[in-house]
Amino acid sequence: MLDQVLSVFDISPDTDLNLMRPEQTLNGLASRAIEALDALYSREKPDLVLVQGDTTTVFCAALAAFHHRVPVGHVEAGLRTGDLSSPWPEEANRILTSRLATLHFAPTEMNRRNLLREAIASDRIFVTGNTVIDALLMALQKVKEHPPDMPGISARTVERWYSGASLVLITGHRRENFGRGLEAICQAIAELANRFPETDFVYPVHLNPNVRRPVHGILGRGKHRNIHLIEPLPYLAFVAMMHHATIILTDSGGVQEEAPSLAKPVLVMRDRTERPEAVSAGNAMVVGTDSDRIVEEASKLMTDSIAYKAMARAHNPYGDGRASGRILEVCGRFLSG
Repeated sequence: MLDQVLSVFDISPDTDLNLMRPEQTLNGLASRAIEALDALYSREKPDLVLVQGDTTTVFCAALAAFHHRVPVGHVEAGLRTGDLSSPWPEEANRILTSRLATLHFAPTEMNRRNLLREAIASDRIFVTGNTVIDALLMALQKVKEHPPDMPGISARTVERWYSGASLVLITGHRRENFGRGLEAICQAIAELANRFPETDFVYPVHLNPNVRRPVHGILGRGKHRNIHLIEPLPYLAFVAMMHHATIILTDSGGVQEEAPSLAKPVLVMRDRTERPEAVSAGNAMVVGTDSDRIVEEASKLMTDSIAYKAMARAHNPYGDGRASGRILEVCGRFLSG
């Protein structure tokens, strides 16, 4: 899943730590990451380590750098829900990383205020926008110049989307939703597919077995002709599909930032979000994992043009596509003393 993203942006890694294992535990991943990064830092002796996001590997990279007395720059700093269990374990990862970081690259002013409340020095916080939007705008240009193939989707179906047929794009893979939450999401999708038989519901199913088992069990085996369960999409194909989508149902963090740039209403299938800016702007709505609520709000968007237009506005509080340049400028000043 990572390799195809690197190829889109012509990135060739100098080092592959080769950490991932089937059915891995978080502690197993963390122990392998810290050991591998310890060896890497000893060999490379970096002057600054940049970490991006809130994954377990982000925290491990920051901790290993701290042990080597190497300063850390945290890209996408200051996102908070105030609940360590949601999203899990990401909320803890980003809080712990903030305690270790020297430079904090906050996507929004709200993120900056979160860091200030945690006693992070103001001269170490830089509001830059999010690099997610940089990547999205670059990818969107590629998609418009050379429309990508849509693996798992027939050419006839794609043609329908170009002609204006409705598409609901779904992503669901959050750890805190494993079990009942994900099952409720799938039941909601099944009900929506019954209500709107002419709408295509496309779900690129994450490779994690805890996702694949309930999704294929509830939605698979050809139970609904308008539900398309496909393999995870290459990044450009996923961007193209977001561009075609009528609405997006997701528990992902990044999609909550990308959808507003594309003027796509997004229903967030989580109990809370660390990205409330889009909710405040009216582009996103938090609906949780209650099946009835998901069906109600999605149906409203698909039948009420006024409600749809109110959410389908191209307004993105997460950046203008120039975050990377701002981050590079700050890093240059820091490294020059």
